[in-house]
Amino acid sequence: MPAPHDVEPRLLRAFTAAAEELHFTRAAARLYLAQQALSRDIRRLERELGAELFVRTTRQVALTPDGERLLPYARRVLAAHDELTEAFRSAPRPLLVDLNSPDLVQERVLLRARELAPEQELMARYESGLTGAVQSILAGRLDTSFGRYGGLDARLRARLDSQFVRYEPMAVVLPEDHPLAGLPEVPLARLAGERIYAGAGNDRTPEWTDLAARLFAGRGIEIAPPAPLAVGHEEFRRIMAKHRHPVLAVVDFPPMPGCVLRPLVDPVPLSPVSLVWRKGLRHPGLDALRRAAAELGAREGWLVRPPGAWLPEGEPGLPA
Repeated sequence: MPAPHDVEPRLLRAFTAAAEELHFTRAAARLYLAQQALSRDIRRLERELGAELFVRTTRQVALTPDGERLLPYARRVLAAHDELTEAFRSAPRPLLVDLNSPDLVQERVLLRARELAPEQELMARYESGLTGAVQSILAGRLDTSFGRYGGLDARLRARLDSQFVRYEPMAVVLPEDHPLAGLPEVPLARLAGERIYAGAGNDRTPEWTDLAARLFAGRGIEIAPPAPLAVGHEEFRRIMAKHRHPVLAVVDFPPMPGCVLRPLVDPVPLSPVSLVWRKGLRHPGLDALRRAAAELGAREGWLVRPPGAWLPEGEPGLPA
């Protein structure tokens, strides 16, 4: 018997039914086929395998030695095919959702998506930066992330789909004894002469450093040099105490020990946040995530630009 090429499961199913029934009429009825269609599929399988599988007489049908040899293989292939089909017919695999960092507003979108689709499994991940997360998305290690879509390289954007989620007002994290810490809001002009940490040197967050550079341009504000990436509240406190640089953040940034969070004003700078995912991704969990983002955005005014707000000029991916 020559080595076969790709054999369609339908042909193996026709052969297996006929081999088990040893009666073409009963086998066709079992598969809800016309007997002519069953016979046609078996003849095609015999041509593809280059072997005769049945001996037919007017009184009986019997397997040939090649037919007997094929039967156990056909059963194993069909069992695996049925297992594969069932796995994807039942609940899909978990959707891996990158939230960048714990306690940000993206977590609320995920929680609402879980309420909208309780039968789906949406698993949180924390990649700390959209550019870094996109590499994992394109490699299949993540499904979605949040961040500044317009800050990505155009070649990356071409491989992604996105949904705008929020104009997120920006803020500054200050040591609690900083001269500006007593203000309820910090005008951008008051940061002139400061060095502000904005992720410089972190290759996972260049879209954030670029946003800072655009915001600081012409205002006398410098981007602080690279510092060790702080993971966790205690590390953040230690690095802040050591380097003393204010940190560019967003208004929903979680509280940190020894620090205060102050919104930036005059103008209010906005960080454009989008949900991004791999082109062609289909998953009911993604549908729920998109519905959750749209629902929260409409209810809480996330898509409304405050009067006189600042946005990076020519930003792709923003609402028209």
